[in-house]
This record gives sequence, structure tokens and C-alpha cells, in this order.
Amino acid sequence: MKINKYEEMNAFAIDMLREIGSIGTGNAATALSTTLSAKISMSLPEVKIMGYNQVIDFLGGPEKIVSAVLVHMTGAFSGIMLYLLDIDFVNIVFERLSLDKIEHFDEIDEIRASAIAEVSNIIISSYANAVSQLSSIPINLSVPAMAINMLGGIMSVPMSEYGYVTDTIMIVDGKFIYNGGEMTSNLIMLPDIKSLNFLLNKLGVFNE
Repeated sequence: MKINKYEEMNAFAIDMLREIGSIGTGNAATALSTTLSAKISMSLPEVKIMGYNQVIDFLGGPEKIVSAVLVHMTGAFSGIMLYLLDIDFVNIVFERLSLDKIEHFDEIDEIRASAIAEVSNIIISSYANAVSQLSSIPINLSVPAMAINMLGGIMSVPMSEYGYVTDTIMIVDGKFIYNGGEMTSNLIMLPDIKSLNFLLNKLGVFNE
């Protein structure tokens, strides 16, 4: 059985994606702890299938300013991963890397932009490795591209690339825990439908 849209996934499929999210977040927390020389853990993530506008509202509204890092997945598994960071998260990254904190995203310079891209790439790679680990599907990742913009503008990228295929997207919602506080972590994972079916088949959810 194949699916034509994300929302056609059954409960078992969502549970398998949640397992990928759990492994990915665990790997990401370990990698971040090493990179930032700090003890970082992460709450159990939730995998949500939501409409584009729902995601924008869920993340804070179209005018919220965020930093985002986009990576394209190619090879046997195609699609995009989009990692979103709010200012509290990037300031913790800056603090751990001995960089001055910022009050507004327009203060981001080349060094800080590079730090954001590097940390985001570590997190994205952790999720990609989780997919490969459970499914044995090799995934190639492009060089990360970072942008700072209003959330509505950021979300126009997955909408333009995949809006013709599906009006819903998959978001892995979790929280990094550092020094007693929580940092929101949101990863949008959008494999194309062919790749999603391939993944679900590899995971034993559907048979081709």
C-alpha cells in the first residue's frame, strides 16, 4: 500500500517516524554536548503532520523573525530538511562558543552565521543518520544554507518546492534541555512522496 499524501500515514507509520525523531534527537543532544562542551539533553520529540498555515501559527505566527538552515536530501532519499532556531537558542550557542549574545537577528555577523549553520547542520545530520540507521537508506546532504527572515517568508520555501504535492508537512517538535532551561527545537522534514513510501516500505510499514 502506497500513500499519496502525508496525511494518509497510519498510526504505525507515525510511530516509526517518531522513533526516528527520538533517535535523531538523542544523537543531536550528544553531538551538541560535544560541540558546545556542555551537558545537553532533549525531551521526547513529537512528530506532527500539519498544514502549512497550521505550522506557521504553531511556531509563532508569520511575522516572527527566526533563523533557519535548509539542507536538501538527495540520492535514494530526496527532499528537504529545514531547521528553525529562535533567538534564545542561538544566544546559548554563542555563549558556549565565547561569542557575544545578540538582542536582534540583524546583529548576526559572518562568524555568528557560520556558528548557526554549523550547529544546525549537526542537528540535521543527526536526524538524517537516524533515518539511515533504521532503514539502511543512504542519504546525501547538501551544503547548509542559512537565512534570517520572518517565519512566513521562511515557510514559503517548502511551500514552493512541495506545495504542489501535498498541503501538509511533517515537523519534529522537541526541546533541548540546558542548564535547567528548555530551548525549543523544530525540524521540518519533507521527503518527497516517492522517498517517503520507500522509507515506510523499508521500515516494514507498507509493502510495495
